[in-house]
Amino acid sequence: MTTPAGIDHDNLVRWFDDRVGGLDAGANGGLDFELITGGRSNLTFRVSDGHGRRWVLRRPPLGQVLATAHDMSREHRIISALADSGVPVPGVVGLCEDAGVNGAPFYVMDFVPGVVVRTIEEADEVPVDVRRRMGESLVEVLARLHAVDLDAVGLADLGRHEGYIERQLKRWRRQFVDATTREVPGVLETHEILSARIPVQQGVGIVHGDFRLDNCMMDPTGPVAAVLDWELCTLGDVLADVAGMVAYGDERTTGGAPPPTAAEGFPTTDEVRELYARHGTRDLDDLDFYVAFAYWRIACIVEGVYSRYAAGVMGDQDDPRLVELFGRRVLDLASLAHDMARSLPGAA
Repeated sequence: MTTPAGIDHDNLVRWFDDRVGGLDAGANGGLDFELITGGRSNLTFRVSDGHGRRWVLRRPPLGQVLATAHDMSREHRIISALADSGVPVPGVVGLCEDAGVNGAPFYVMDFVPGVVVRTIEEADEVPVDVRRRMGESLVEVLARLHAVDLDAVGLADLGRHEGYIERQLKRWRRQFVDATTREVPGVLETHEILSARIPVQQGVGIVHGDFRLDNCMMDPTGPVAAVLDWELCTLGDVLADVAGMVAYGDERTTGGAPPPTAAEGFPTTDEVRELYARHGTRDLDDLDFYVAFAYWRIACIVEGVYSRYAAGVMGDQDDPRLVELFGRRVLDLASLAHDMARSLPGAA
């Protein structure tokens, strides 16, 4: 098997052998690395040895990237802290901050068996009753994450507690401006509309930052087996996560293709609101503001992904068709966010 870009095979074999031991000196020197498709930011690899053992390695994209969005030590810390919290996460093998080993910092976690449902076609293969359990479990786990005692898990200093939406608006505006090389109508005007209408934050909790079906490993019987992709996690206003789940139920958010949660059995976006109201503790009266913010934020994030694809720094995932797909998706999201922000009370 050819070693994919972003992997220094021999160095990593030595690193793994120091931590897990007993690597089988097989045809590929003990380890095989496979790029897992679906990730559009940090690179994720499935790692296996000759004994059938499997792990997952995460590292930043190739080339020059926005450092704050690709902090391996931060992801490692969050997953480690949540190990006994009631939020399902993979076990952690180790963190390496020495770029000399693999060209960039990375961390390794246990491979969690299960299914990742990324497309409507994959969702259609899941029995309808299991889809319902998957959707309900997603919302229940999200509410559980938002209820985690920050002091008990040692994450109270992960980020600032107040002013989350204000900080997010500033951060993603800045990263959008830094990343984009083209004109995207509506993004900056939407920022101004939202900045003038930020609701009062209801307490502080862990915000995953990108919580949705295909960022979780699902047990084939329905429950969430592990929450994945913690690169955007911080502390703040947890309603941003709820709004993200609602936003990702809209096919305009997913590039025109129906999202997997559009399959029969999954809770509708209205049901997501109702389920979270049942399991969570926050008032949802201002959730439409957060949904508008979610569309805008996703537009800014996807513009960064588009810029990296266009620059050719996404390793083996580079594909000219994806450049066009992500570029069009940003324009659609920016328009959607702008329209929804203008419909908020007092925005006309």
